[in-house]
Amino acid sequence: LFPVQPLLPLPVLQAAHCQMIKDLSACLLGQNLRVDCRYENKTDNPLTYEFSITKDNRKHVIHSTISVSENIYRSRANVTMHRNLVCLHLQSFTTSDEGIYMCELKATNDYTGNQIKNITVIKDKLEKCAGFSLLIQNTSWLLLLLLSLPLLQAVDFVSL
Repeated sequence: LFPVQPLLPLPVLQAAHCQMIKDLSACLLGQNLRVDCRYENKTDNPLTYEFSITKDNRKHVIHSTISVSENIYRSRANVTMHRNLVCLHLQSFTTSDEGIYMCELKATNDYTGNQIKNITVIKDKLEKCAGFSLLIQNTSWLLLLLLSLPLLQAVDFVSL
C-alpha cells in the first residue's frame, strides 16, 4: 500500500476588493435617464468609473474616467459622484438609447480587477425617479401627524 502523507494546510492568498458594486438601478427624471451605481467603498483611494451601453452587440462608452467617451454621448451625458454612489445622467433619453447599461468601477491601486454590473434599460419599462415624490409623501405623513396631535392630546385628557 501507499504511505499516507500528512495533509499540510496550503496558504490561501485572497485579494480583498477595495470597492464592490452593490446595486445598479435606472429611472426616468423627466426626459432624462438616471443610472445609479451604488457601491461599498473599503479604501480612500480615488475611484475611476466607466458607464457604457451595449446595443447591436457593440459596446459604446457613454462617460468614463477610464477610457474615451464616444462623441454621440459626450454632449448629453454627465456623471455626479456622492458618497458610495456614482450617477450617470443622460439627457433627452429616447428608445434609440435602449440597451444594456454597464457600470464599471475601479479604485486606484486595486489589483483585484474592476467591479462590473449591468442592467437592461427599456424606456417603456422605466420607473420615474422618486426624489421629489418621496419628499411629498413624507411631508404629507408628517402634516397628518401634526394635525392629529391636538386630537391625541384631547383623548389623553378625557381618559384622565
